[in-house]
Amino acid sequence: MATKIRLQRHGRKNYAFYPIVIADSRAPRDGKFIERIGSYNPNTNPATITLNFERALYWVNVGAQPTDTVRSILSQEGVLLMKHLQGGVKKGAFDEAEAQKRFDAWKQKKQAAIDALKSSMADKKELAAKQRLEDEQAKNKAKAEVVAKKKAELAAAKAEAEAAAAAAEAPAEDAPAAE
Repeated sequence: MATKIRLQRHGRKNYAFYPIVIADSRAPRDGKFIERIGSYNPNTNPATITLNFERALYWVNVGAQPTDTVRSILSQEGVLLMKHLQGGVKKGAFDEAEAQKRFDAWKQKKQAAIDALKSSMADKKELAAKQRLEDEQAKNKAKAEVVAKKKAELAAAKAEAEAAAAAAEAPAEDAPAAE
């Protein structure tokens, strides 16, 4: 029986998530499977991957063929690197402790890169929010200046009209007194 490590599609339209399963290559995509070893959710930023590392390594070692997408996921999680290191141990290139040391160093480096990416994304988001706030404050200030200018013009026009009305009434009162 040819086994595949592949993704099953679950979720609603335009919002899919994918369990990572071991299945017979002849089984339908969302059909019967042998074992579920993890999940992949591309809807989060960054994508969320949960994987049972030991079971994935076991299935890769016994010959299960991953699909292209699952191969990249296994590579990101280090399963394929560990298989490679175990091959070096079998050949006698180095011992098991050295293989584990190399894997741990790789995992630490990868985790540091992920943490740096997350912090830079958070910094960019915070900086963008600060910039939006400053832009909005500048727009509000400009709008307030325009409104204040219009109010001043209206007040001046009203005062001028009142002065003109008062001036028109004053000569009318003086005129009958002069007669």
